[in-house]
Amino acid sequence: MGILSGNPQKEPLHYGEVYGMWSFVAGSKAMTAGYQTFLNHIGDEDLKKLVEENIEACKQHEKRVEEILKEHGVALPPTPPERPLADLETIPPGARLMDNEIAMASSADLAAGLVACSGMIGNSIREDIAMMFAEFHAYKMQLAGRFLRLNKEKGWLVPPPLHMLKPLEE
Repeated sequence: MGILSGNPQKEPLHYGEVYGMWSFVAGSKAMTAGYQTFLNHIGDEDLKKLVEENIEACKQHEKRVEEILKEHGVALPPTPPERPLADLETIPPGARLMDNEIAMASSADLAAGLVACSGMIGNSIREDIAMMFAEFHAYKMQLAGRFLRLNKEKGWLVPPPLHMLKPLEE
C-alpha cells in the first residue's frame, strides 16, 4: 500500500492543498467583513436575507477549513474585526452603496468562489478535501442562482449585449 491509499484524514496535505485552503479562508474572511459592511447599506429585505445567509455560510465554511489547517499545524490568516451595525438613514446619499451594486458585487464574489472551489476540487489528492470543496461549490452555485433570480426580479440585472440575430439558413 502506498502513502496515499488509506484513510484520507490521515494522509498528509500537499502544498497546493495547504495554500488553496489558506487562501480560501483569507478570502472568505475578507468577504465576510465586506458583507457585514454591506448590511449597513441594504434597504431591500430580500437582499438583506441573502447577504445574511451568505455571511453565515462563509463563517461555517471558514470554520471547517480552519479545523483541517489547525490539525496540520498551519497558521491561520488573520480575522478582520466584526463590523458594527449602522442606521441606513445616517449614511449620506453619496456615500451609500445601492442595493443593485451590493447584489452585483455579491454575485461576482460567488462566481469567484465557484472558481476557487473548482480549483481546489481539481488540485486535491485527498478525497475528503475535494468532497468538502464540492459541497461548498454546490452551496455557492445554489446561492448564486438565488442572487440571479433576485437581480432579475428587482430589475437590477444589467445583461451584456444580447445576440438576437441568427444567421439565415440557406
